[in-house]
Amino acid sequence: MLAKLKKVKFNTDGKNPVYKAILECPKGKQLFVHFDYSYTTKNYWPLEVIYDGKSKGAKLAWYTKDVENTTVDRFLDKIAKRINKKYGYELKE
Repeated sequence: MLAKLKKVKFNTDGKNPVYKAILECPKGKQLFVHFDYSYTTKNYWPLEVIYDGKSKGAKLAWYTKDVENTTVDRFLDKIAKRINKKYGYELKE
């Protein structure tokens, strides 16, 4: 993962865990990703994406494909694993 985590928020109050992360991307750009994990589909889903101050809606595939050379789910999984470890949280099976 080329982007570096700068700030995170984590919430487990609802039915699914919700993540918010600010990442420093290559070339000094900033990426904000608000996403959750769905126990129903067993996938991570972006809810809001802001890149370099511009809203991209819930679209993250352009970034993961062009910059990180990975899929959205793998990218969000890497971020979530770091956040889960920091907060001592394990996903339910």
